[in-house]
Amino acid sequence: MDDLPACGIYRTRHSLSDELPAGRLVFFHNHGEPGPGVYLPASWNLNRAQWQKQGVLLVEPDWARQLEPLAPEGFYRVREAFHCCAKECRRFEADLLVQLGYDAQAHHILFVPEWTQAGLAIPESGTLIDAERVSRLAPLKVVEHAAHPGPEEPQ
Repeated sequence: MDDLPACGIYRTRHSLSDELPAGRLVFFHNHGEPGPGVYLPASWNLNRAQWQKQGVLLVEPDWARQLEPLAPEGFYRVREAFHCCAKECRRFEADLLVQLGYDAQAHHILFVPEWTQAGLAIPESGTLIDAERVSRLAPLKVVEHAAHPGPEEPQ
């Protein structure tokens, strides 16, 4: 299959099968044995999706065109202040450290880490933000102790 998107996280635009309805968070893996596939989240750890070990093979090339790319999970800096949504429920100030994550329906969620006596604390709950507001975030580079488990790595 030619012209496959890069490996990464996506939202399904349309239903691909009974297992893969529209509007789901998935990890697309564009290579491997027996071939390209889509994986659903099995759980979350520190607001990062942990992917199922067994995926669904890409049986039709058109499936790949039904995947909407999402910004990577991880830490970001707020480039310019913004509110979470049109209702202006929460304001995120410029230069604030935030963590971007997703729920199973691929909604964007911002988590705001806090300094504590024990160090940087990662909250378990966050704030839903509208997708267009992700453009106001700048990704940060964070060194990882070990590789983040993907579909082909043991969890």
